[in-house]
Amino acid sequence: MFDHNEFFEKQKIKQVVNLIDFNNYSLLLIKNTSISLSRKKNYAMNNENEIIEDLKNWKEIIKPYATPETKLAKNQIYNTFLPFVMLLIAAAIVYEYSIWATVFVSFVAGLFLTRVFIIQHDCGHQSFFPDRKLNDTMGFISSLVTCIPYKYWARSHNHHHAHQGQLDTRTIGDVTLLTVKEYQELTSWGKLKYRIYRSVPVMFIIGPVYYIFIHNRIPFIKFKGWDKERKHLVLTNFYLLAFYLILALIMSIPSFDFWYGLKKLAIIYIPVLLTFVFTAIWFFYMQHQHDPNYKAWKQDWQFVLAAIRGSSYYKLPKIFNFFTGNIGYHHIHHLAPKVPFYKLEKCSKENPIFQKHVATITLFSSIKYAFYTLWDEENYRMITFRQLKKIRVKA
Repeated sequence: MFDHNEFFEKQKIKQVVNLIDFNNYSLLLIKNTSISLSRKKNYAMNNENEIIEDLKNWKEIIKPYATPETKLAKNQIYNTFLPFVMLLIAAAIVYEYSIWATVFVSFVAGLFLTRVFIIQHDCGHQSFFPDRKLNDTMGFISSLVTCIPYKYWARSHNHHHAHQGQLDTRTIGDVTLLTVKEYQELTSWGKLKYRIYRSVPVMFIIGPVYYIFIHNRIPFIKFKGWDKERKHLVLTNFYLLAFYLILALIMSIPSFDFWYGLKKLAIIYIPVLLTFVFTAIWFFYMQHQHDPNYKAWKQDWQFVLAAIRGSSYYKLPKIFNFFTGNIGYHHIHHLAPKVPFYKLEKCSKENPIFQKHVATITLFSSIKYAFYTLWDEENYRMITFRQLKKIRVKA
């Protein structure tokens, strides 16, 4: 006769045994993962020592390239500003026949505006021309078409260079980044706000629009000693207003219907600005949010490691290198901002040591880094919100 009680008792014992086996497997998995991450951290630390040793003479290696040349600088102006202005003229002519064709021409002009911004960027580092006055003049002229205030932006960007990868200073010239522990300590509302801020739609669609039309119009930085830069930003807004009102008037020729000219200017130039700022935000983000990476508190922070491990090498097709002013060689740029963008590629090719330790990314491989949103201090890596669920953080 079948004993139901005995059968169910055996089933209970079997379930308990299976549960114990599962828990043991889970613990083993967690342990192995922990060991793997620990090994990764140890490897990273050893690798950092190797980087410091390999690049102990980096200043001597890079010195010949940190020399701006007037002739080369002028060539960049010719092959950047001339096509940019010609494309704007073409867009104004095409506007009379097709809005969509106008937008396409504006898109191409926006790529050249990205290059104009690189010129402004180098002027801000005083690395475009050998002369400070020429740099400041060219930087200001560029700012009229990029709509990025020259002196205000240059100082905030140089602050980024001086502190990039420092966990103590993450408020100026950089994308806000939290550590895993900081995120865990937030309220539910705080976590939601951070998730929204670091989401792809906000970071790469809403963010660029906010950056060009709001962030660079209002002097949000309130630090002492920034009065001159704040004043310059406000003055730049007035210069921009006057500049674009004149352009709108030119666009209204021959009817001199000002509102028609203003509408025409908006349809032509807003796509130009958006193409430029979307491109700029994407490249800036990707070159500091990759993994492996480098972040450290001030007492442990090292400049060379921040440049080589905290910045990436964006391996791009030549046409992209042209439009982005070789900014893909970001590790060299962070190591020596005085190297003009027109010498970055040469510096890299002639000194393979700079490529030895840097994280190399491509247009395709970089897409995943759009989702890297937290710095995991315990395991020394950038992670996504999905990966956060799989790790434990010490209290």
